[in-house]
Amino acid sequence: MVSRSDFPKDFVWGASTASYQIEGAHDLDGRGPSIWDAFSAEPGRVKNGDTGNVACDHYHRYKEDVALMKAANFGAYRFSVSWSRVLPEGRGAPNEAGLDFYDRLVDELLQSGVAPWLCLYHWDLPLALHKSGLGWTSREIVPLFADYAGLLAKRLGDRVSHWATFNEPNMFTMLGYGAGVHAPGIRDREAWLDAVHHVNLSHGAAVRRLRGELPAGAQIGSVPNLQPALPAANTEDDRAAAAKMDSAMNRGTADPVFLGKYDPIMREWMGARIKPGDEEAIYTPLDWLGLNHYSPTYAQARVNAFGFRNASPPEGAETTLMGWHVAPGAFRDMLVETSKRYGLPVYVTENGMADDVEADTAGRVEDTARVSYLNRYLGAVLEARAAGADVRGYLVWSMLDNFEWAMGYGPRFGVVHVDYRTLRRTPKASYHFLAELAGAKASM
Repeated sequence: MVSRSDFPKDFVWGASTASYQIEGAHDLDGRGPSIWDAFSAEPGRVKNGDTGNVACDHYHRYKEDVALMKAANFGAYRFSVSWSRVLPEGRGAPNEAGLDFYDRLVDELLQSGVAPWLCLYHWDLPLALHKSGLGWTSREIVPLFADYAGLLAKRLGDRVSHWATFNEPNMFTMLGYGAGVHAPGIRDREAWLDAVHHVNLSHGAAVRRLRGELPAGAQIGSVPNLQPALPAANTEDDRAAAAKMDSAMNRGTADPVFLGKYDPIMREWMGARIKPGDEEAIYTPLDWLGLNHYSPTYAQARVNAFGFRNASPPEGAETTLMGWHVAPGAFRDMLVETSKRYGLPVYVTENGMADDVEADTAGRVEDTARVSYLNRYLGAVLEARAAGADVRGYLVWSMLDNFEWAMGYGPRFGVVHVDYRTLRRTPKASYHFLAELAGAKASM
């Protein structure tokens, strides 16, 4: 098993969550609806008709959740702000009650010795922007996102030192606008490309706004999901499909942000969308890269709008409840490649596995498969560091069991179990495993 002494003393331990997945209070205190409120209300969109209306009720129970972080000696908590909670229409007059919530959350974190790492956007676009044609398929969203970033910087910048623009822009653009399986449910290749480019431009505009509003020394980054794209079979067609998958799912929203240019495949697909000066507008130097990673992906050649389809892992491969391949070596390789390619300090901002383990008769949640997974993946972090990767922290996904997007409340990713009926929190074996690594003997 990995141990605390294997990691540097200043290694950052923590956990991540997302606003729509945990906050609940979907229609309280002036919050406006997001595209996920609308999407999850449509029959057939989310498994079992689940919604984020209540979720984990973190909006009311944040003190309890922060206490769990403190007890685990976590040094950082990456959370996202609900854009429609602070700007119900996505623009215009701010909602003071919404801003007050994040004031309270940040203050509680700081009082508990947990550094707040704020992500501006984790998939919950204000519905008003989408319905008025000002969503991610419109270039007009760029200044609106910058204004949103500026609002939060002015309100929280005196206390929040770590900022991220987007969580997994590659995933929400493809799943929401290309494949149509996430909000807002659009299935169109051209809409996907529009969304990718406008998200990239919005990132650049937001970073410049943050730099202008935040105190010197603020640390700004972004959080891509990077998974090796491998051919399903060793054929020329599948190798070409894997190259397209890599461009679409990894490089399209990482290379412009961290390198200042689109890769050749994505550049060809973008065509006239890339106007003179766009790549310069997207790129501005960042301080850190948040890497989300779960498993390698497998590409199979397919005659469709993208030139590839997702294939299953190799026969006999160990997989999680989500069907994702457990492959710590792929994680190690991605950490090394990412550190080398982008030249920034890397923090793992999401990594974890889904299961469906419930409490036993003694009230314990013995998620032994997750403990094994975390041990092996943290071993991969150590191997990557030994190979020269500048990996400085690990924030598990997720702090809490939560609303897992289109999968509803079936898969459990949390290191803290949530009884969705009573909302009772129960730390799992994996929580205690991470707490010990972080230097705490958690008793909760």
